[in-house]
Amino acid sequence: MSAALHLARPEDLPAVLRLVASFHEGAGIHSDDAAREAALVPLLEGNPYGAIYLIGPTRAPIGYVVVTFGWSVELGGMDSFVDEIFIRPAVRGRGIATEVLGKLATTLKSAGIKALHLEVDRENEAAQRLYSRARFRARDSYMLMTRML
Repeated sequence: MSAALHLARPEDLPAVLRLVASFHEGAGIHSDDAAREAALVPLLEGNPYGAIYLIGPTRAPIGYVVVTFGWSVELGGMDSFVDEIFIRPAVRGRGIATEVLGKLATTLKSAGIKALHLEVDRENEAAQRLYSRARFRARDSYMLMTRML
């Protein structure tokens, strides 16, 4: 199974929507197709604040990863955040996500990105092991906090 990454484009919207709907359903994220489409279309059309990569063959992707971009004075420039990553359940456990995160880090570093962040449920030990294998480390003195606007 290939962990190839392909930058998603507007014509990939139907495939991306199916993958995102599968992820949201499995993760208990409540949104509808219209809300998902409104969030995805700007990224597919080249919005500079993020990108969507399809994982695997372009005709039959096995997953996706959404990356968003920000700026960090502390880290010395542009940083990025894995907003969502999803691999179809039927092909999990083969090291694909670890490979994807490694390729993504290499791609972002070559583009001048200084750091790649993600968040993980404190109770999800399997995901924590995956992210550790992909060389992510907890920042002990930091905690993600959110204010909804």
